[in-house]
Amino acid sequence: MLAPEIAIRAKRKLTNRLIAAHDAPRLKPHLTDDMVLITGDGGVILGAEAVVDAFAGQFADARFLDYVRTTETVALADDGVRAAETGRWVGRWRQAGEMTGLYLAAWRASRGQWRLERELYITLTG
Repeated sequence: MLAPEIAIRAKRKLTNRLIAAHDAPRLKPHLTDDMVLITGDGGVILGAEAVVDAFAGQFADARFLDYVRTTETVALADDGVRAAETGRWVGRWRQAGEMTGLYLAAWRASRGQWRLERELYITLTG
C-alpha cells in the first residue's frame, strides 16, 4: 500500500475525476458502507448507496458541472487505520455560478485501500 498521505491525496484526485465525469457508480468502492456525508447546507446522507444516489441525482441536472475538493492537510491516526483530511471545495453549475467552502473527511484503511468514512462540508460562499 502507498504511504497513507500519498494514497489519500490520490484517492481525492480520483474521486474529483469521477465526479467531473458524472460517474456515480464508480464512487461507491471509495466509500465505506456506513459512510456519512453532511452536505454544505447541513443535510445528512447516510450510507454509501445513498451517497451514490445523491450524486446520481445531481449528475442528472444538466447545469451541474463538478465538485473539486483540494486537499490541504492529511493527518494519520496513531493506529494507522484512520486518517483526517482537510481542504477547500468548489461546486460549479452552468448559468448558476459557484459555491465554495471547507471540508473535513475521515478515511479508514480497509482491505488494503483507503476509503471515505465521513465527510463534512461547510458552504461559505454561493
